[in-house]
Amino acid sequence: MKQQILAFSSLLLCITCSVETKAQQTPAFHIGIKGGATYTKTSTESSALEGKYGFGYQGGIMTRMDIGSLYVQGEALFNKRKTSYNSKDGSSPKLTWNSIDLPIVIGYKFVNTKDFNVRAFAGGVYSYAFKNNLSTSKSLKEGFKSFDKSNIGITGGIGIDYKNFTADLRYETGLTSISKEFKSKPNGFSLGIGYFLF
Repeated sequence: MKQQILAFSSLLLCITCSVETKAQQTPAFHIGIKGGATYTKTSTESSALEGKYGFGYQGGIMTRMDIGSLYVQGEALFNKRKTSYNSKDGSSPKLTWNSIDLPIVIGYKFVNTKDFNVRAFAGGVYSYAFKNNLSTSKSLKEGFKSFDKSNIGITGGIGIDYKNFTADLRYETGLTSISKEFKSKPNGFSLGIGYFLF
């Protein structure tokens, strides 16, 4: 009986050591840094304005929790967004704003190897906007004066990983308006490149 208990205890110890060694080699939790470019425009229901895409940039940190081929990724990103409009009065007002974006996505790795992954993902985004500036006439500025700082959106895209490097191409669209008067919702594309520190 003592020999069986000793053998069983030894087996448990070996399994525990094996799991711990594997966990050290391929940690389920990762932290990294990320930066990239954005291509944004804002839709509007105003007949006097037509939104156009503009380039911006982003940067911040990301975390990822792997659960087999599934994963959950959260990010905290600073965004500098730029867009412009065609106006009926002949002007081309430009809108810029900064935001802190907090996207959380759930993804699936279609190709899942030690060094290379191909992924698809989707999720939600909370955005807090600040320091907005609209270069245009006074009437339009009044419409964006009550710039809604808190916005919610959805996002989705595809990505690849190579060792600790990662790249995402994603589309994001706002569910709430940044200007309620013009019912202006931001939407656009982003290309992000990141590196997982561990």
